[in-house]
Amino acid sequence: MKAILIDDEKPALQHLERLLLKDGRLEITGKYTSARRGLEHLERDKTDIVFLDIGMPEMNGLEAGEYIAGLDRSTRIVYITAYSEYAIEAFELNAADYLLKPVTSQRLSKTLERLQKSEVRTESLPKSAVPVKELSILCFKRLEFTDSMEPGRKMQWRTSKAQEVFALLLHNRGQWIMKDTIVDLVWPDFKPEKAVTNLHTTVYHIRKLLKAWDMEVLVEFSQERYRLTKEKVLLDVEEFERGYSGTPVESDEEWLRRENVLKLYRGDYLEEHHYDWAEIRRKELQVRYIRMALHSAEYELSSGRPRQALDRLLDLQAVDPYSDQICRLALRSYADLGDFIGFRTHYDKYKELLERDLGIRPDQVMDSWVQKVL
Repeated sequence: MKAILIDDEKPALQHLERLLLKDGRLEITGKYTSARRGLEHLERDKTDIVFLDIGMPEMNGLEAGEYIAGLDRSTRIVYITAYSEYAIEAFELNAADYLLKPVTSQRLSKTLERLQKSEVRTESLPKSAVPVKELSILCFKRLEFTDSMEPGRKMQWRTSKAQEVFALLLHNRGQWIMKDTIVDLVWPDFKPEKAVTNLHTTVYHIRKLLKAWDMEVLVEFSQERYRLTKEKVLLDVEEFERGYSGTPVESDEEWLRRENVLKLYRGDYLEEHHYDWAEIRRKELQVRYIRMALHSAEYELSSGRPRQALDRLLDLQAVDPYSDQICRLALRSYADLGDFIGFRTHYDKYKELLERDLGIRPDQVMDSWVQKVL
């Protein structure tokens, strides 16, 4: 395996080189006191392992790790630091291992054994041994992962900010987002240096979580920007939009197909998380859902299923309580059922809601129709 060493302290760099040469298990192809020079090496030559100091003045080791992951995600990083709290944090995130200064030959030997075992497992695992999974990401109502092989499996975000950064990247999937933009949206009250450190830590946690779920989702970093890409992972929002139709329902087959699409909508987009940046998208999807569901309710009424239509419309009214179209169809459902007590009660509650919340009354045409029916 090939390795390069990056540490701004030349004595520490030489000490680590001597230990590795004495051990003999790795081929050292470069050693640098500058993170940027080390990254230039990685751009030219593929490297298996990078021994990377965390506390460098020119570029923080965690930030350098972002660039390395962007160049080649198979490159493993062993962080080195004189401060144990940073080393442990790095290890908890997504490092192959960590070493505390001064590095000892015994501790380094354990790291190399761990790296070798990991290499053997990766090479020897047959593709047929990997079980086939159907993994999904859900965004309606709340952000969740689901695994078809473990239906009850729960995801564990390290912090609410990690969840928000992932949601933001997923919201903009496939598009590059400037690091400063993410920081401004997620940590608006933090000092820039502290916010950027939090972002690097958060991204490591996200990658660790995705790896634990075996998801083919990448969080990439390049030119001070982040991007999320995915393959073979279902996303409920994409499935909803693929199946969306804003035209009237023409047949039972079409009604049934749309039912499967409407069931994806468990609640508004990221409803429980209250992200301001998701508000426009939330409203767009809500409007589409209501329009599609109204067409299904109209078809149910026209095909003699007023009870089914009413149940749907009452659910819709919880989403958009002021809609006169939803109220009108609900009243029509009560009338078709012959439930005129329910008809009057529903209309009276609707009038009260409009007057209390908006200071208006139902339009005259609707009111005249109601009085005629009653």
